[in-house]
Amino acid sequence: MSSTPKQRRYSRIAPTQGSTSSFISLTDDNVRDVDDTEDSPLQEADGSPFQPTKASQSFSDLKLDEGPSRITGHLRNLDTPSSSVASPTLGVTHPSKLGRSSFTSPSESTVSVSSASMISTPSRLDGVPHLQDEHLGDKFAHSSYIPPWTAPYIIGIAGNSGSGKTSISQQIIQGINQPWTVLLSFDNFYKSLTPEESKRAFANEYDFDTPSSLDLDAVVETVRTLKRGGKSTIPVYSFAKHARTDKTNTIYGANVIIVEGLYALYDPRLLEMMDLKIYVDTDLDICLSRRLIRDILYRGRDLNGAIKQWTTFVKPNAVRYINPTKENADLVIPRGLDNTIAINLMIKHIKNQLALKSKKHLENLKSLGYSIEFKVENYPNLKILPPTNQLRGINSILFNKQTSRDDFIFYFNRLSGVLIEYAQSSYFQFTPKQITSFEKHYKFEGLQAKQLQVVAVSIIRSGDCFMTSLKKTFPELSVGKMLIQSDSSTGEPQLHYESLPHNINSIGKILLFDSQTISGAGAIMAIQVLVDHQVEQENIVFVSYLSTEIGVRRILNVFPNVKLVIGKLSSIDIPQVEQEGEKEPEKSSKETKLWYNEERFLDSHWHFRNRFIDSLYFGTD
Repeated sequence: MSSTPKQRRYSRIAPTQGSTSSFISLTDDNVRDVDDTEDSPLQEADGSPFQPTKASQSFSDLKLDEGPSRITGHLRNLDTPSSSVASPTLGVTHPSKLGRSSFTSPSESTVSVSSASMISTPSRLDGVPHLQDEHLGDKFAHSSYIPPWTAPYIIGIAGNSGSGKTSISQQIIQGINQPWTVLLSFDNFYKSLTPEESKRAFANEYDFDTPSSLDLDAVVETVRTLKRGGKSTIPVYSFAKHARTDKTNTIYGANVIIVEGLYALYDPRLLEMMDLKIYVDTDLDICLSRRLIRDILYRGRDLNGAIKQWTTFVKPNAVRYINPTKENADLVIPRGLDNTIAINLMIKHIKNQLALKSKKHLENLKSLGYSIEFKVENYPNLKILPPTNQLRGINSILFNKQTSRDDFIFYFNRLSGVLIEYAQSSYFQFTPKQITSFEKHYKFEGLQAKQLQVVAVSIIRSGDCFMTSLKKTFPELSVGKMLIQSDSSTGEPQLHYESLPHNINSIGKILLFDSQTISGAGAIMAIQVLVDHQVEQENIVFVSYLSTEIGVRRILNVFPNVKLVIGKLSSIDIPQVEQEGEKEPEKSSKETKLWYNEERFLDSHWHFRNRFIDSLYFGTD
C-alpha cells in the first residue's frame, strides 16, 4: 500500500566526528518500496510508461536565479556559442577563449566554469563505445543490467585550507538528496609518521601541506575501486595523535562520490575519473582565521603553533601547489560558502546530470525481459509450486479480502514454509547418512544436508514475512538484510542499506527472500549486490510468493543462472506490451491454459501489481 513518503535521513557510514575523524557519508532522500502499488518504478500511476523530467546537459540549459543585484557566475572555456547564453550580466575571466562575447562586468562574477564537455559527461550516458572503465565495459558486454553504483557521479572539490570545501560538500549532499552519497576526505589519507617525524609534528615543524604528506596512491585506488562498484576500506586519521587509528570505514555501492581535499584537483589520475571539478576560491586571510578556530577548538593545537605552521608551511604551499590547481577546475566558486547563488546553480547542474543518469537506469530496467522467449519448461532453474489442493486452498484464503489478519499471517507462514522446503529439495545437496536407532540397533539410511551454514537474506520489509517460517525450519540461521526502495520523484530503485555475513561468498547456497516480485527491479538490484560480494549466480536461490511474468523475465534476462522458487506466477499482459511499443511475446501464455496459472492471472491484476502482503502481515495498512 502506497503512502505519502516522508523525508528521512540515512547515514551510509556512521561518522566518528571530532578530533579523530573527518569522514562523513550522509544523505537525505524520499523513499518508497521499489515495487510499490501503482507507482511502479517503471510506470506512472495511470499505468503509462514513466517519463522522468527532461534534464539539461549543459549550463546553458539551466535557469539562473537572479539575486537582488546580479546573476551569480561567469563561464570559462564553454564550447557553446556566446549567443546561446542570454544573460548580459554574466562575466568572463578570459573572453579571448570564447571569441566574441557579449558578457560584461567580469569583476562582478561570482562563479566561473570551464570545460563544458567535462560537465555534461556524455561518456557516462551515451553507451558502450564511450566507456573508459574496463570493468564497466565488461558489465555492458556480459549483462544487460548496469547498477547505478558501477557508474557513480564523481565530484572533486579542492581549495586552500579553511576555504570552505567541507561546508560546500555538505551543501551538495543536502541539495542533491541522493542515497549513498560518499564524502571522501583527503584528511583520512595522511601518511603515518615515523617516531622522528611525529616528534617534529608535535613541535609544529612537520609539513602536512605538501603532496608528499598524503597517500595519493591510496586515494586513487579507493576512488577507482568505488567507481567499478567494489567495496573499499577507508582509514581513519587522528589529528591529535598525528597517526592513523585502528578504526576503518567500509564503503560499498556509492551513487555519488565527493572527493574533497587540498589536492583533490592535483593528481591527473583523479582528474580523469571526475565528472565535475570544483575549486573553492577564498581569500587567504579568511582561510587563516577559519583554520585557527578549527585547529585550536577541534584539533587540540595552541595558538602560537597554529600560526607558526601557517606561516611556515600552509601559506607557502598554497601559493606553490594548491592555487595552480584552479586551472584544472570546471567550476570556480569565489568566497566559498557565502556564495549561495553560485552554490545553488552548481547544485541544479549536478541534479540535472543525476536525473540523466537515473533516466538511463530506468530505461535499461524497463527494456529487460520483453525480447526473450519465455517458456517455464525451458528454465530448469525456475521452480513453481505445483497447484495442489493444499496450495489452492491457501491461495483462496490469502486472496480473500474478507480474511482476518490472524488467518492471513497463519496461512502465509504455512505457505512460506512450503516454499522454503521446496527450495531446499530443489537446489540444496544432501549426503547419505546412516544412523542407529531404537534398542535393537536398527540401521536407518537417511540424509544430511551438505551445507551446514544456512544464510537467508531478506529484502526489507517484504522478505521479512518469511522470517517466522525460517526460524521454525532451521535451528541455526545467519540473516542478511537489504533495504531497496524507489525514489519518490523519479521512481528509480535505490539501495539504501545492506548488511551481509562477512563470509557470504564462501558459504554455498544463499536464500534471498521477497514476498512479491512486481517489476523485478528490487530483486535484480538485490541479486547484483550479492554478485558484487563474490557470490556465484548458481548459489543464489531467490524465493518469492507472488511474481509477475515480466518480473521473472527480467531476472532471468540479467541473471540466467540464478535459481528461482515462485509460489504463484501470473502471465504477461499482451495489450500492455503492445502499448509499450515492445515486440509482442509469444501468445501461448494467454491463449493456452498453463499448468501454473490455471486462473489466467495477468501481471496487471490487482494482487500481482500491488504490494499488499507485507502490509497485511505486519498490520500497517
